[in-house]
Amino acid sequence: MDSGRLFYFCPMEQLLLFDDPSIRGALLPFTFTRPVGDIRVGILKISEKWELISGKPVSFLTQDYLQDRFPRNKGVHLAVNASLLPTGETILFLKKLKKDQSLYHGKTLIATYIGETEKNLSKASSKEIVQIPKEPQLLQNPWDIFSLNGEEIISDFERITAGRKSQTLTDPYTQTYGQDIFIEEGAVIKAAVLNAENGPIYIGKNTEIQEGALIRGPFALCEGSTVNMGAKMRGDITVGPQSKVGGEISNSVFFGYSNKGHDGFLGNSVIGEWCNLGADTNTSNLKNNYAPVKLWSYVKGGFVSTGLQFCGLMMGDHSKCGINTMFNTGTVVGVGANIFGDGFPRNFIPSFAWGGAAGFSTFQFPKFEETAKVVLSRRKMEWSQSESELYKKIFELTKNYRIWEKHA
Repeated sequence: MDSGRLFYFCPMEQLLLFDDPSIRGALLPFTFTRPVGDIRVGILKISEKWELISGKPVSFLTQDYLQDRFPRNKGVHLAVNASLLPTGETILFLKKLKKDQSLYHGKTLIATYIGETEKNLSKASSKEIVQIPKEPQLLQNPWDIFSLNGEEIISDFERITAGRKSQTLTDPYTQTYGQDIFIEEGAVIKAAVLNAENGPIYIGKNTEIQEGALIRGPFALCEGSTVNMGAKMRGDITVGPQSKVGGEISNSVFFGYSNKGHDGFLGNSVIGEWCNLGADTNTSNLKNNYAPVKLWSYVKGGFVSTGLQFCGLMMGDHSKCGINTMFNTGTVVGVGANIFGDGFPRNFIPSFAWGGAAGFSTFQFPKFEETAKVVLSRRKMEWSQSESELYKKIFELTKNYRIWEKHA
């Protein structure tokens, strides 16, 4: 049964995706710049999944400094934990939820109704508590984004393509294997290999797959993106809109507007928006001793075990690295960092860091903003005042992580 269809035409109020405070902190650096519901996993962002499933508008209840950019609609809402990934079982519980009830799993609030004038969810625990007996699918850690990406591509593929017909593949030199290949209007594919035997391949509108690209599903190429010549896409990969990828990539997610256009390996990684990986950038995703990978936690203020044998790079929005950059297994890069030079930089690189293995200084905000304006202008977009204010706020919020400033 397609879980994506269960919610259609359900007579309920519009959805409000709320940031669970503990989960939001665990998903940094990606949630410095967006609510949890704006994270892309699978083909779609979490908010886009709920909009497609419910057929109703979705808005956000998030941090004050993000709320203007991600507004909350007027009216009564069914407030849903933004980290909840929709499945058939949880959707059925949401459909049955009454306005005097709150849905929990253990101590985690999953959903409750909230009035138009209510500014928080403090009343949720005073309502009748309904427990979900089976643990719901929650996005709780940065590595969940790539770990769950393959199955989310499969779910999103079913939702997006249900009742629709793919564009015809016209290139005689492209080889295909498997049936679940869906091509949107305007896509251009030349002399590629598309293997959907292990999972679906979704090719979005106005995309390009160049000659010699090897693509294995599950794979999603979102609108306006490009797979460069000779690229090796090894499965469980999402390339968000307006991005360019090349080289060798495995089990990774690009949120959008980011580039890894050249050779080099990227595996088990998450790349935010407006990032650029220089030519021959390589990311280690496996330790030499095969031990579980540790990753920097903003909640703990130190490294925690992911429990995973494979984990690569987590890179926040507007971060860049130069040619031949080498990232150690389990590296976290914050927002607005610029990394370059010989050797392996440290495993945690704070936001607005400038440098590499030889040491870091601060990428001062005027210089960062100057670069960001150029980057957006190349996509015929403008750096707005609201973006400037947002990143100034993040610059201040992340100051304590730049320890070298304390000793300057």
